[in-house]
Amino acid sequence: MMVKVEDIQNYGKEHLESVAASASNLQSGVQAIATAYGDYAKKSFEDTKSYVEKLSGVKSLDKALEAQTEFARSSYETFVAESQKIAGLYTDLAKQTFKPYEGLVAKFTPAAH
Repeated sequence: MMVKVEDIQNYGKEHLESVAASASNLQSGVQAIATAYGDYAKKSFEDTKSYVEKLSGVKSLDKALEAQTEFARSSYETFVAESQKIAGLYTDLAKQTFKPYEGLVAKFTPAAH
């Protein structure tokens, strides 16, 4: 089997295009993840600020415990939801980053008979 110069040039061009597409996907994915972390941090700060304001206005231990319990429950639910969202963004990032290489891999992977 003889390899032609055109084949090598085409492979190089396809590889370069794949690298560029992968870098673009990586950049947009990382930006989405950073935005999600920023949004979560902002929400967490606002929720904590609201909790402290509410706690400072309570007049009884029962109301303080009620406020604390509600804050803990809400914080946990938000944490779980945001963690799942961010994990999904990481999964999407990995898929999109390596997607441009699927064609190149398929070309050089022997087909199963």
